[in-house]
Amino acid sequence: MVQVMFARCGKGQLLVVLIVATLIRCSPERSLQEVATRDTGRHSNAGAVVLPSFSGDSAYFWVQQQLRFGPRVPGTDGHRQCRDFLVSQLRRWADTVWIQRFTWELYGTTYELSNIIARFQPHHPKRIWLTAHWDTRPFADEDPNPANRSKPIPGANDGGSGVAVLLELARIFAHHPPAVGIDIVLFDAEDMGKSSDLERFCIGSQYFAGTLPIGRPVYSINLDMVGDHTARFLLEENSMKAAPELMHQLWQIGSSLAPQHFVFESGPPVFDDHVRLIAVGIPAVNIIDQLLIGHQDSDPRRHYWHTLNDTIENISPATLKVVGQTVLQWVYHIQ
Repeated sequence: MVQVMFARCGKGQLLVVLIVATLIRCSPERSLQEVATRDTGRHSNAGAVVLPSFSGDSAYFWVQQQLRFGPRVPGTDGHRQCRDFLVSQLRRWADTVWIQRFTWELYGTTYELSNIIARFQPHHPKRIWLTAHWDTRPFADEDPNPANRSKPIPGANDGGSGVAVLLELARIFAHHPPAVGIDIVLFDAEDMGKSSDLERFCIGSQYFAGTLPIGRPVYSINLDMVGDHTARFLLEENSMKAAPELMHQLWQIGSSLAPQHFVFESGPPVFDDHVRLIAVGIPAVNIIDQLLIGHQDSDPRRHYWHTLNDTIENISPATLKVVGQTVLQWVYHIQ
């Protein structure tokens, strides 16, 4: 992700809205490989809404599991092994799991890339997308030590945290189906671009948005860098323009759970996977710890963005729980 400029906006209040969307159905392209399809008969929307509890400890475990493979840089063994791991886990819970395979040329090298798509209640007409990127940056270009700047980052927070929250949500959806269809999409090659080379960031979401292998959602929520001990999630500008009602609803929930994390303050626009979706008319928002970008935070511990210090020590189960519970509560109450 790349932060590109600063802007201001006022505090928002929760709005009760009627969400109306025209959903487009389409068949998966041949670039999609179906991995698993399960019987959806176990799903039922009858009865009152029962709100499950999100486990921050479980999400923390999913971060640890990703780190076992080392950096998840496209073209490496760690990348391939982590892809297979993510697919195998999602197969346990989702009704249908797909791999969208494609190739992309970056800086003279052609990469084999994979977006991972897990669908819950795939025939439900009303859908929500939950997204994150699962790759990690191939060079630690912000590391204070010049000798480290050509090395790949561990990606505990930048990549690992968002995926971990979505894995735990997937586990919950399998046992407590919400009243909407859910598509979890893990984007590849988000972090391959050189500094300020925006066109080479968010490649997986760019390809996904260009093909739209599944029907359009009512809303899409992207998670990126959501695990830090003292994370502060501001109202990102691109998100506020694309889906202000959703942003206010999420921040109302999040701030009621942890006002130190979900802050009703304006944040600058960030070029992240949600922007690729917004560009094709999808109301998408980003929950992201913006002050990590460019080492803006006053706390020196938090100066680990795009460095070798993006490690598990910076991840808090409590923060993961707040983010997961916020998304969970919103999903289970959307009508």
